[in-house]
Amino acid sequence: MRPESEAELAAEIAGAEGPLLIRGGGTRGVGAVAGTVLETGGLAGITLYEPGALTLVARAGTPLAEVEAALAAEGQRLAFEPPDLRGLLGRSGDSTLGGVVAANASGPRRIAAGACRDFLLGVRFVDGRGQVVRNGGRVMKNVTGYDLVKLMAGACGTLGVLSEVSLKVLPRPEVSATLVLHGLDDRAAVAALARGLGSPYEVTGAAHDPGAGDGPRSYLRIEGFARSVAYRMERLRGLFADVAAEVVEGEGPWPGLRDVAPFHGRAGAVWRLSVTPSEAPALAARLGAEALLYDWGGGLVWALLPEGVDARARLGVFRGHATLLRGAGCAAFHPEPAPVAALSAGLRQRFDPRGILNPGLMTS
Repeated sequence: MRPESEAELAAEIAGAEGPLLIRGGGTRGVGAVAGTVLETGGLAGITLYEPGALTLVARAGTPLAEVEAALAAEGQRLAFEPPDLRGLLGRSGDSTLGGVVAANASGPRRIAAGACRDFLLGVRFVDGRGQVVRNGGRVMKNVTGYDLVKLMAGACGTLGVLSEVSLKVLPRPEVSATLVLHGLDDRAAVAALARGLGSPYEVTGAAHDPGAGDGPRSYLRIEGFARSVAYRMERLRGLFADVAAEVVEGEGPWPGLRDVAPFHGRAGAVWRLSVTPSEAPALAARLGAEALLYDWGGGLVWALLPEGVDARARLGVFRGHATLLRGAGCAAFHPEPAPVAALSAGLRQRFDPRGILNPGLMTS
């Protein structure tokens, strides 16, 4: 099924006689569910863009590339830096704006700017009954229904199928520069990232690649006006005078870090860990992973493990959660604590009482 309008989408869901597998561009799906495929790609197009108001409204099936091109033409961007995971997951197709929102897909800049959900102004979606729900607004001053807007980000289509989203956008910075630190082990690297993030120099990216070709590399990014970036980068470099380092101008390594490029083309299961940054090196050591990549100052850890290995079993009890993005043999999403699971079940019952929207995706 590929509806071309919100009314068609509502009719398809209302008339569904069994489970539905909700799909945008098919580029970032997590886990697998059985059901009739319902694609949102027919719901495409930017319906409102006001650069002066930093506001964009688009239908859920609009290709992300189309949105980014429209913003770039006006010197603006999606500040939460959505990753392109096609290379990591071995997918093809075009990522859609609705898919980005449904997955709350957020890249390295999340530590400074916030996640996708923090830029959502409003949503329109169809619930499991086939009813159209509108929540939030189209301008930044309208915050009606703020909590429900955020709830849809990260729900992965289990509470409703997005038909339209409204987003706050931001200007693109004049320049970007990255301080690259060489030779730090994981523990020292995470400490260095924390030091950079705790400085007054407005770091917008903090990542560590222990498997870089010529030795471990740690990255701290600064963005803004040219003179400001030059001043702040000089001061930031001074914090690490005892570490071999260099400054890279422009985007540098960030597209590859955002898209987890070091794992591309490598066999195995890909796990995504959300953890307390200071605990990340010790947890990573427990995994015995074939490859690691740290982002968000250590709060996000990507791990490549042999197919079939359960990262959760290796880690035991820890503060955080582990998601299986690529692989088999384990549930994709981390089991929820009983109180949270009860809340989640209640929400699903409210928005999808028939249990037809991506059933079991976040609970199996």
